[in-house]
Amino acid sequence: MSLFDNVNKNAAPNTNQGGTRNVQNMPFGGAATGDEVFEQQPLSSAEANKLIRNTYTLLSMTLFFTAFTAGIAMVTEMPPLHWALVLVGFFGLFFLTSYLQNSIWGLVSVFALTGFMGLTLGPVLSAYLTIFSNGSELIMMAFGSTAVIFLGLSGYALASRKDFSFIGGFLFAGILIAFLAGIGAIIFQLPGLSLAVSAMFVLLMSGLILYQTSDMVHGRETNYIMATVTLYVTIYNLFISLLQLFGAFMGEK
Repeated sequence: MSLFDNVNKNAAPNTNQGGTRNVQNMPFGGAATGDEVFEQQPLSSAEANKLIRNTYTLLSMTLFFTAFTAGIAMVTEMPPLHWALVLVGFFGLFFLTSYLQNSIWGLVSVFALTGFMGLTLGPVLSAYLTIFSNGSELIMMAFGSTAVIFLGLSGYALASRKDFSFIGGFLFAGILIAFLAGIGAIIFQLPGLSLAVSAMFVLLMSGLILYQTSDMVHGRETNYIMATVTLYVTIYNLFISLLQLFGAFMGEK
């Protein structure tokens, strides 16, 4: 089954065997009448497996595209973007992707988001290669560690089929606190706090991998575009956080 097959399938209401309309994936702005139920229903096992395949296929494509745009930024010696501009660009494209998630344009928005994040990553990698004599080793260590953590946790959640929905509230609160602390560390130039935030994000992103994968396995996640974005964000933040920690404790100037 092609990744691009039935992109809008999740945007169309359907009817189950009992004749009741399933509106779990009704398109944005759609409305139901009468006694129709608006509660989101979990996907069937076959549908969940299809969503998982599409998610990992799209995730692989976005990671390759991020590497491509990061390479362009490095070759062209693109200067680092201001952190406020990075946040505006990320959240703007994130919300655009969320708005377009049930259309073919959602795929375009995903690549715009991940391509932009690649452009922000390139200058960071260039800085590590310039500042640290072992910069390439630090980058490869962060890359390898990120791959091991993501594959290990994803594999565990897929194989065990354990339900990790109970950690959702903790993750939301923790990410919000870490995000605000990170902004504070940048504004007030507190390197110690910045390292603490990086350590927090390693733990929080690890938990988010378990949570998101569990949602896909149990059919609670119904849109592979948004599932891809969530997993992409975990990988990006894991890599950046690990790179900062390795640079602080193992970097050689």
